[in-house]
Amino acid sequence: MKLLAPLLLALSLLSDSSYGQEAAAGESTTKHEYQSDVARLRKIVIESLYSHREVFLRELISNANDAIEKLRLTALKDKTIWDGSAPLNITLQLIKGEEGSDGKLIISDTGIGMTPQELKTNLGTLAKSGTSEFLAKAEESKTSTGNGNLIGAFGLGFYSSFLVADKVYVASVPPATPANPNPVQHIFSSSADDASFEVYQDPRGNTLGRGTEITLVLKKDALEYLEEEKIKNLVAKHSGFASSFPVYLHTTKVEEQPIPQDDLDTSAEEDTPKSEDEDEAVVEDAPEKVESTEVKTRSVTVEEWVHLNDQPPLWSRDPKDVTDEEYKNFYKATFKQYQDPVLWHHFKGDSGPVSFRALIFVPESLPEDYWQSPQSTQQDTRLMVKRVFITSEFGDHKLPKWMSWIKVIIDADDLPLNVSRETLQSNRFLKQIKNIVTARFIQTMTKTAEEDPEKYLQVLKTYNTIMKLGVIESAMEGKSGNRDKLTGLIRWDTTLRNNISLQDYVDARKEGQNQIFFLANIGQSIENMRHSVFVEKLVARGYEVVLMTDTMDEILVSNLRVFGNMRFQDAAKKGLQYGDEDVEKEKKDLEKFKEDYKPLVDFFVKSTKEAVKDVIISNRLVTSPCAIVVDSFGYSANMEKLLASHGKKSALQDYASKQKVLEINPRSPLIEALLKRVMALPEEEGERDKDEELELKEIVSILIDGALIRSGFEVMESNIFFERVDRALRRSLGVSETAKTEVEVNPAPPKAQEPLPELNEPSMDPNDFMEMKDFKDSLAPELDRTFGSPRLKKPERQVVFDANEAREKMKDVDMDDIVVEAVKHVEL
Repeated sequence: MKLLAPLLLALSLLSDSSYGQEAAAGESTTKHEYQSDVARLRKIVIESLYSHREVFLRELISNANDAIEKLRLTALKDKTIWDGSAPLNITLQLIKGEEGSDGKLIISDTGIGMTPQELKTNLGTLAKSGTSEFLAKAEESKTSTGNGNLIGAFGLGFYSSFLVADKVYVASVPPATPANPNPVQHIFSSSADDASFEVYQDPRGNTLGRGTEITLVLKKDALEYLEEEKIKNLVAKHSGFASSFPVYLHTTKVEEQPIPQDDLDTSAEEDTPKSEDEDEAVVEDAPEKVESTEVKTRSVTVEEWVHLNDQPPLWSRDPKDVTDEEYKNFYKATFKQYQDPVLWHHFKGDSGPVSFRALIFVPESLPEDYWQSPQSTQQDTRLMVKRVFITSEFGDHKLPKWMSWIKVIIDADDLPLNVSRETLQSNRFLKQIKNIVTARFIQTMTKTAEEDPEKYLQVLKTYNTIMKLGVIESAMEGKSGNRDKLTGLIRWDTTLRNNISLQDYVDARKEGQNQIFFLANIGQSIENMRHSVFVEKLVARGYEVVLMTDTMDEILVSNLRVFGNMRFQDAAKKGLQYGDEDVEKEKKDLEKFKEDYKPLVDFFVKSTKEAVKDVIISNRLVTSPCAIVVDSFGYSANMEKLLASHGKKSALQDYASKQKVLEINPRSPLIEALLKRVMALPEEEGERDKDEELELKEIVSILIDGALIRSGFEVMESNIFFERVDRALRRSLGVSETAKTEVEVNPAPPKAQEPLPELNEPSMDPNDFMEMKDFKDSLAPELDRTFGSPRLKKPERQVVFDANEAREKMKDVDMDDIVVEAVKHVEL
């Protein structure tokens, strides 16, 4: 850095002289006409080749890097051109005009430099043959996608300067050699609209010593490139890792610095008035000196060279040589994160003829808006070629929604690019990136789960639900391999254990068990689900039940259906099988129960009306008197909640929601007592005690509504349900059902007679409305972050009607014609 300081200081001092690059008056200049092909090429570059003009900086920095690299390689054979101690670097300077309406951007390097002839040849002509063929392909690219592998064949980077500059000066001087011990610095100058260029001796003399300096006189609409933050962001995005040599930006900032005490004393002496009669001695008592604690400061403009590419490309190193701290620092600096990554994977690979190195980072948390959008959020997968950023946009080959949060850098040795180096051509490797990243992520998670289970459980606090989404999306894409691997990475709580995989469940299955029992209920606590009515017998018999509380769990099961050759069995649905049943005995017992409980079942059927589809004898209940299950084609309570959250209800959903079945427990004392009360009723309805029958129907209704609640369903008439419970409690406590609550209620005042007082008229000052609008606009970003962006489409135009004119015209007009015309012309 000590060697670099004199050069940087010299560049800083010469920044003002950068305006003096025009040829001196009377100085001979050589004017050259561009080749016709070069003129066409410049036009293509400026008008259509680059889709984002910000890439000009990437191109110029890449050229500067190549110039320095060429010097270094040449010096291996000829030590006279570079002794190995002089600094090799790239510098950027931003020079704003006095009025802020113009400015210059200067890119300098300490590379190989160019002679006057090389300036003319390299910048004013196309040295390669086949120019016309190239131009034909380049012009064709505006109307087709077949661009060919053109990158590297032509020096097109320099012409990107004219995307942002009205005029460009290129000052260059080659290193001193025995053949040319005193090289002279020359300038190449050209304007964006000129068909010619000039090469002449630099009137400033040899200001560079060695290398090249490109000065861009920026266009009026390109002054944003004079902002330091803009340049920093562009270098970080496109060239943060592209150059092997340091890139420095000259910056200025105003700081408040304490004023030195010597300066304060000098200022005080200057402010002290001298006595008119110096001969007259005045003797006074010296006042006590009071030390002030206040530190006086002054504003000072500080100039500083900031190193922009100080982060090394870690992926190019051997993973064994990179520390955890280096990975964390690289991740936070590169992806602008303040938290450390929870996992990362550093690898290299080959995909056909393409070799690449990559880094995958798993963030500690998901983006705030991740779950608010059904589509993939902003992705941060960066594709590079030889450390130069190419794209983050992969079109149809982008990562799926469930992987869109991951941070990835892939650096390929070579890829076919279009001539602007902004976009990839159709390539097999491009299509494989998604599969490569997905496979490596699964591999990383699997390795962590095996080697560090405790850390893996911490990771799953954020990503367990993400992998469930991955299972669903992989199943929908037909990728069963990813689906099964991701399923194995998910962890579940059960009635017996916590945080187990489905493979753990399969390994611990009972003899003869060929199904995975599960129970889903959104938002319920695990402890509460372990006491669910649906798992009573399963738990009593020692079977393990997977408990699912996430929104997408039941959707996952419907897409998965089978795992480890075991089918999923919903414990909340009809037809629960265990696998070790004594079919003949159970059938015999069921027939007996059906015969014994037929009166009660018939009474339930008459009393339930449309609350349930059927009433059957249960084989799943142990202690509970009854439960509501659903038929095979019905929706469980969990699925009904999920669908209800989407609002609209289809005919199929309406049908599925009516497939509820009431199961009664024939061994429950409550059901046995109810059977006795029902059997005690006279067979003839006319002979029955109406109060007794009404009370029994009320008990049946309470049982059914209670079963709905315990089974997770909603009671449609909750007020009536609680009135029934109130009456049942009154009877059990011996309280009269007609007894009223004694309470004093003050009646409302009589009808008002006086008119209402007038309210102050709201302000009609338009400035007040503008202030409110500004206030709402200021709140918009925070509201979007909290509640998501509004999804209502604003009308693109308003239709205003004149009522009187409409009435006049409607006298002789058919209303049908008006409706037809309105539909044609008005967008709803």
